[in-house]
Amino acid sequence: MSNAYKDAGVDIDAGEEVVKRISSHVNRTKRPGVLGGIGGFGAMFQIPEGYKNPILVSGTDGVGTKLMVAQQLDNHRSIGIDLVAMCVNDIATLGAEPLFFLDYFATGKLAPHIAEEVVAGIADGCVEAGCALIGGETAEMPGMYGAGHYDLAGFCVGVVEKEEILDGSLIQEGDAVIGFASSGLHSNGYSLARKLCADLDWSAEYSLGEPLGDALLRPTIIYVQLCLELRKNYEARGFAHITGGGLTDNIPRVLPDGLGVLLDSSSWELPPIFHLLQEQGELSWADMRRTFNCGIGLVAIVPKEQIDEICQKWNGIHIGSVISTETTQVEWK
Repeated sequence: MSNAYKDAGVDIDAGEEVVKRISSHVNRTKRPGVLGGIGGFGAMFQIPEGYKNPILVSGTDGVGTKLMVAQQLDNHRSIGIDLVAMCVNDIATLGAEPLFFLDYFATGKLAPHIAEEVVAGIADGCVEAGCALIGGETAEMPGMYGAGHYDLAGFCVGVVEKEEILDGSLIQEGDAVIGFASSGLHSNGYSLARKLCADLDWSAEYSLGEPLGDALLRPTIIYVQLCLELRKNYEARGFAHITGGGLTDNIPRVLPDGLGVLLDSSSWELPPIFHLLQEQGELSWADMRRTFNCGIGLVAIVPKEQIDEICQKWNGIHIGSVISTETTQVEWK
């Protein structure tokens, strides 16, 4: 067979090797509803039985320049978890159960062992979220990406009963704002974080309790099961996944007009990685709160009567309350 395409930089054999390598990882994510296997021109999934008025909820995301941290450290598995987390957490805020996931992996020169490591992490995330990895695309594009670089995107579809959609419309003045801890930066703010840490030794701990590189690469928490539990067994009225824009911009996305939140910054302790970044960049609190999650990865808004039980059972932190305001916003005390 002609080697012209390979000479141009695209190795079809490497692509086929990736498919073989990832098959076992894909198989461990299977759940009821999966029809067929990988390798076809399309992936099929049957909506689970028991739904009376199912609404499909979809989301897509990436992990931003955290990819460059993974590539610099040559540690690629956890970035796959991040990819899943960014997508499934978003749709879970609407009360949806994630059903299936697809990924897009693009690189200049395909290294099958790296692609397998990334997909293994994606499978880890899918297993944790309870969704199936049913397809994806591996693209080798010489000239588009530099040596050793790759890009990722994820796509997720979930389902929720129409009458159980959490769109924030039930939120009332006086409701409680409960925060759930992040594991670190999650997958946002890395363009700034990398700039601030560029001259630091990533193998040093800097009072973090772990090497800086490990702290930067710590994967995003998957909050799916928590969101589903709070939807089914409590009276969760809204969720906010704290991603780009931090607490300042994400909480208002779920609030009805005329309502805001008053947060107490003293109700939780800023984790060490954020102290380091703030000190390195001499960042204002306004910048911190709009760039990073500052230790809170998910916010739930619930009736105030449920504060104690939820906080005790799910390690939540009562960080504030819903207030009446002229403009939907976050205020601080």
